[in-house]
Amino acid sequence: MRQLPLKTRSLILKMLCEGQSMRATARLADVSFNTVAKLLIDAGKVCADLHDELVQDVTASRIQCDEIWSFTYAKQKNVAKAKRAPQEAGDTWTWTALDSATKLIVSWLVGGRDGEYAIEFMDELRGRLANRVQLTTDGHKAYLEAVEGAFGGDVDYAQLIKLYGEPTGQKGHERKYSPSECTGTKEQRVEGSPDPKYVSTSHVERQNLTMRMHMRRFTRLTNAFSKKFENHMHMVALYTVWYNFIRIHKTLRVTPAMEAGLSETVWDMDDLVAIMEERAPKPGRPKTYKKRGTEISK
Repeated sequence: MRQLPLKTRSLILKMLCEGQSMRATARLADVSFNTVAKLLIDAGKVCADLHDELVQDVTASRIQCDEIWSFTYAKQKNVAKAKRAPQEAGDTWTWTALDSATKLIVSWLVGGRDGEYAIEFMDELRGRLANRVQLTTDGHKAYLEAVEGAFGGDVDYAQLIKLYGEPTGQKGHERKYSPSECTGTKEQRVEGSPDPKYVSTSHVERQNLTMRMHMRRFTRLTNAFSKKFENHMHMVALYTVWYNFIRIHKTLRVTPAMEAGLSETVWDMDDLVAIMEERAPKPGRPKTYKKRGTEISK
């Protein structure tokens, strides 16, 4: 089977990480949509494995966690009347844990926003950390049991609860395009001795904006939303490796992985494609079976 040149595959993955939709990427790279989809799946699987292998024993001081909303196939309120809606259709939440100092995405999880996902997310985060940290989340109640179960008393944990009011000067249909106005915040100590000066979710929320800007399927009010839950996860996996190891952070002037001591050099997308090629299953010789003196290939 003919394979795309390395530079073309690298270009396709770069465009996906720079906010292009899959169909726009297919047009710009002059390949079929199915080619882009297949490459995304392959890249997502490899990137998920790379994150599991490389982002381990992270030494951090302050971790911020948040969830970012999107949807698969249809918004939750429209799933019931949607035609041929898959089981995973509806709200899709991406949980992220960010090291405030190095801007490294330590953990991520795609799924619902209930307690089970919170527990899974926190268990994974705890498994990647090498030391006690100060942890800050929003006021989502599911975090309380999840953090207690994962960390026990070995964490300095606080919640930053935001208080919202109605946006001023807006009525009617334009109201739905404007978020509620944050009128204040309330810090709540939950476990340990968190330093009030560092109780914040500003860095992880800024990273949420970067996710929306660099993954087209997160963009609001478009038709570029995810049609398949699996592709959503593959894109987040690709984005995470690109963000941690390839993209130079504007403030740090190095990649988050370099700042965290997980990498000595800046990766290039060509490097990722080379890793994908190295880990791809090698085509073997077809198995043969003998039947009445005749070899039959299968």
